[in-house]
Amino acid sequence: MKLKVVWTSGEKEVALKMVHMYVYNAKINNWWDDIELIIWGPSSKLLADDEELQVSVKSMLTKNIKVVACQACTDSYHISDQLRTLGIEVKYMGVLLTDYLKSDMKVITF
Repeated sequence: MKLKVVWTSGEKEVALKMVHMYVYNAKINNWWDDIELIIWGPSSKLLADDEELQVSVKSMLTKNIKVVACQACTDSYHISDQLRTLGIEVKYMGVLLTDYLKSDMKVITF
């Protein structure tokens, strides 16, 4: 079963104590067959500005967790290239998220 986690919150505590913790543990404990973290809105700016969160996302990438960011959001903050440098795929997500929601995939938002 596939899970898409949409991280929108611009609050660091939500990122560390919920989003990142859950995504990382879900992967290493095989709670889902496939898990993807989608960075959207204020979370992208928070990530670009916070080294601790960058380290956390890099650790997800080393565990083969797919991490993508919404390009419309990152472009609006002028941080698309910065997130790409971290190894995050940056692409337009509106249609993709709509497709996920219409499918049998599980989607959760924080």
